[in-house]
Order: sequence, then structure tokens, then C-alpha cells
Amino acid sequence: MELYQGRVLILQMNKQHLVLRISLILLLLSTGKQLFAQHQDVHEKPALWRGHQHHQSDSDALVHFFKAGQFHGHFRSFFSATDNSPGLSDYHALAAGGGIRFESKAWKGFQFGVSGFFIFHVFSNDLAKPDPRTGQGNRYEVGLFNQEEPGNRHHIDRLEEFFLKYSRGKSHITFGKQLINTPFINLQDGRMRPTGVDGIWGELQTGKKLRWQGGWIYALSPRGTVDWYHGGKSIGVYATGVNPNGTPSGYSGNVHSDGVALLGADYRPSRVFSLQQWNMWIEGVSYSGMLQANIQKSLSRDRLLGLSLQSITQTALGDGGNADQSKTYMLRGARSFTYGIRGQYRHGAWEHSLNYNRITSQGRYLVPREWGRDPFFTFMPRERNDGLGDVHAIVARTQWSPGGKPYKMNLAGGYFKVPDVRNTALNKYGMPSYAQTNLDLRYKFKSGLLQGLEAQALIVAKKNLGETYENPRFVFNKTDMVLYNFILNYHF
Repeated sequence: MELYQGRVLILQMNKQHLVLRISLILLLLSTGKQLFAQHQDVHEKPALWRGHQHHQSDSDALVHFFKAGQFHGHFRSFFSATDNSPGLSDYHALAAGGGIRFESKAWKGFQFGVSGFFIFHVFSNDLAKPDPRTGQGNRYEVGLFNQEEPGNRHHIDRLEEFFLKYSRGKSHITFGKQLINTPFINLQDGRMRPTGVDGIWGELQTGKKLRWQGGWIYALSPRGTVDWYHGGKSIGVYATGVNPNGTPSGYSGNVHSDGVALLGADYRPSRVFSLQQWNMWIEGVSYSGMLQANIQKSLSRDRLLGLSLQSITQTALGDGGNADQSKTYMLRGARSFTYGIRGQYRHGAWEHSLNYNRITSQGRYLVPREWGRDPFFTFMPRERNDGLGDVHAIVARTQWSPGGKPYKMNLAGGYFKVPDVRNTALNKYGMPSYAQTNLDLRYKFKSGLLQGLEAQALIVAKKNLGETYENPRFVFNKTDMVLYNFILNYHF
């Protein structure tokens, strides 16, 4: 009898998932088109869901609050393939999915929003099978689905937003599940869906020159996962590397923290100069502070020079997340410091920049990679410098974006000198020094049958430049590899 009841329950759950997905598809087909840009700078506001804006007069009836709301839809497909060194495993996968977002009309300053997304496994090789030579698993393709369950090819869906928002003028405060973009917690740069947060977040405009952002985050759903993790439980969902003494890190599931507080200020006294300052307190774990100054000077109508400076300081708080230092995220008393500089030149459709970043030998730079990408000027998609100390990085970038045209190109090349792979005190993940080249091509269909579609091709090549001691674990999925990504986004 219990077995029969269990089977009935499973059938009911499967039917619920099917009804949810059919309902989402029908709602998607009933809305209008809107173009979507995949990547954003970490200082921009999240714009993953964009649609036509309708401004209608307020009504005292609460039902109008919902009936006059807006629906936005999004279809997305992502192909990824990793070509590793000969003798090491290669991978490929194609994911496709869709979602819908509803945001109510403002009622006495209040708005309600909700969004969800589901993902289908179209095809892949066995992403749960480790490489025979290294015993290590897949790194990139598994993030298209559910990283916590590499073998799961069904029921990959997530409630992404569920919030109540109050706006007044150019300021607002939002409570619930939402998407934010900051230097330390952000949407990240790829895979099917971004990192989401749950908490309270506000933006306050004080005059024309100063804007504040900040809030308290008590749960996160990292990119490449479908679950929501409370506080410190979200730290260690991804690979954890090794402790400074070389033993395996044991902080996954063992970081004691109730959440994270962030506070940022953006001061723009003129068109030439701006200053940004960000603070992040991970309760009981660490403090990170960033200061960045930007200067941009127009030389003529289509020529511009820019200079930016950045510094980030970090220090452990208390026990760094756990009194047992073999299970802590940051060792008691640990510190790190990093600084960078960027020179920029824009002329017509071309923009060039030369970027340098230095992480000193004071200690490892540590921000949970589950929470976002590096804020460094030298960041290049598909690699991180998290977990490293004593780093010299230099990156040159060129972007070609002709005005009014549907296409653009980004080309970047970087050199990253990092400590020896056996220097575990400053090299958490055993990453050797490397060179990286990225070619990013994008095309937006602005008219005709495919209006609203954006295509992107990203090719990443990484070359090993460090000593690996003939150990393939220091090479697999890290260097001497080429990664191919092809992404389609359709918003309406």
C-alpha cells in the first residue's frame, strides 16, 4: 500500500511540473518582443527581463494593481564545448529553456514581481563521469543544468524572483527574491541563469551627484543551481580547493554566517570624474572594501581618453566562518590587498583599453565564487583569480561597435603570472600561470522575422605558462584548452 501511495505521489509531482511548464510556454507566447543583452558590467542595474514599458494612471482598486501589470518572456539556448589537452576528457552540452516574468503596476508606490525559469537538457556527454586520468569532474558544461546534481536531466527549474518593491522618485526598496549587480555579488558572466539573492535591497538618490545602494542578503541561489541556500551554506557549493597548508578545504556546508551586508556609494560630481566605494560584510567571515576612481576626458566629438584606479582590501572577521580552522572559509587574521589601473581610448566605433591588476603576496583574495565574477579590470570571462595571492595580470582589450549596426566584436588577450601550483598558501585551486585569448562576436536581429533575437559566439583559449610537474590535475579544465560557447537569446 505504501509503495502504491509513493507511486501516486510521484505521478502527481510529475504532472505538476508538466502543467507548470505548459503554462509558462502559453504565457510566453502571449507577450510582445524585446531584445536582450546577455552580459552587463558589474556596476549596471540588472536588466535580464526587459519589455515594453506601459505607463497608465493609478487606480484605487487593488485588482487594477495586477490587471495592469506587465509580462515579459525569455527563451535561451546555450551550447558549450570544452576541448582539453590530448589524453584528457572533452565535453559538450546543449541546454535550452524559457521563463516568464510578471511585474504589477505601481499602486501607491508598491509593486509586486515574480519570475521563474525552466531548463531542458537537449544533449550532452556524461557530465557526471570524472576524467579517468585526474579523477576530476566537468567544470563548464555542468553549470548549464544543476551543478549540485550533474546527472539530473529533468525538473531543472527555479523560482527566480518573488518580491515586493516600494518606489518614491528615483529611490526604491525591494524585499524578497531578486537580481542585483554589485562588484562582489553579481549576475556573473555566463551559463543559463544568473545568481539570485533573497533579502532586502535599497537604492537612494540624494541629489544629482550621489547615489547609495545597499542591503542585507540572507539567502542566495548561485548560477548553475536551482536551490536557495541560507547564509553561509551558499559558500562551498562550487569547488573548494585546498587550505593554505595544502589539506583539502572543508568549509563546504560548514561556514557559520547568517548573511551578508553590502553598502555602496556612487559619487559623480562632474562628467569627467566619478568615485565608487563598496563595502561587504559577510557576517562572522570577512570584510571587503573597494574604492574606484574614474576619469574620462573628451578630446573631440568621437574621441575619449579614460583612466581608472581601483583598490580592494580584505580582512577576516572572527574565526572566518568556523572555529575549526580546517573547516573555515578564511583563516583567522587573514588579510589581502589588490590594486589595479586601466587606461582607455575610444575613437569612433573602436575602443581600446590596457589593464593591469596586482594581488599582493599578503594573502589570498577570497570572495565566494558562487556569488559573482571578479571586479578586477583584468577579468576575462571563463576564468577567475579568486583564491590567489601574489598575482600580476595584464589584459589588452579591443571592441568594435559601429553605431547603428546590429553587430559588434570584442577581442581580449591576457597574461596572468600566479604563484607556483605547489604554493598552496597563495594558490587555492592549483592554477598555473597562463595566457588567455577571448574572441566575442554578437549580432542583434533588429527587424524581420527574427526581430528580438540575439546571437553570441565566444571562443576562449588558455595556454599554460607555468610548471605543472607533469601532473594533469594542474592542466585539466584550466589551461592548454579551448572553450566554445554559442548562445541565443530571444526576449519578448
